[in-house]
Amino acid sequence: MDFLPAELDQYVAAHTAPEPELLRQISRETHLEVLKPRMLSGHLQGRTLAMLAHMVQPKYILEIGTYTGYSALCLAEGLTSGGQLVTIDVNEELERRVKNYFAQSPYRDQIELRIGNAQEIIPTLSYTWDMVFIDADKQSYSRYFELTLPQVRKGGFIIIDNVLWSGKVFDESKSDKATLSMRAFNQMVHDHPDVENVLLPIRDGLMVLRKL
Repeated sequence: MDFLPAELDQYVAAHTAPEPELLRQISRETHLEVLKPRMLSGHLQGRTLAMLAHMVQPKYILEIGTYTGYSALCLAEGLTSGGQLVTIDVNEELERRVKNYFAQSPYRDQIELRIGNAQEIIPTLSYTWDMVFIDADKQSYSRYFELTLPQVRKGGFIIIDNVLWSGKVFDESKSDKATLSMRAFNQMVHDHPDVENVLLPIRDGLMVLRKL
């Protein structure tokens, strides 16, 4: 996922607002103690998510794919007073860790963690979302999009992570199932009549969609 030269990447990080201390702790402990730490949003992407949330000022945010809670806390920074973020993850082994991190944050009363199958949970939620962040199993991206789009308000946003898939999406020699799925998803949302999109080359790619 290192698309920029190392020196330029360091410059970008140095000229981006620093992580809050709790996020630095989560990043450090995730890399030391949790499998697949590259799944963490990290400094630049995390600050990008926080900035987008501050711009939108959402009342209701849905996150699909919690991991260790880093991105949820970034998004929660932009919640309006009385706003709510619901985050869903299938990994019950991380539940205690994530809840502990959330409890340490100033957004502890605004974040709800749901453990289970997101495709089953999403239809039971009655919120109208201002923002949705999708960062879960890649082959289900199309289904998550189909489930959430009707629940997003007009003018609301859906943000999808990992859409560059380590650069495999534009390499025609790559034809594994995950790459083909991501390539098809990117084309589908790009052509969808109910959203407009911009693909940001941040980290492993963030697709930002606005509902028309």
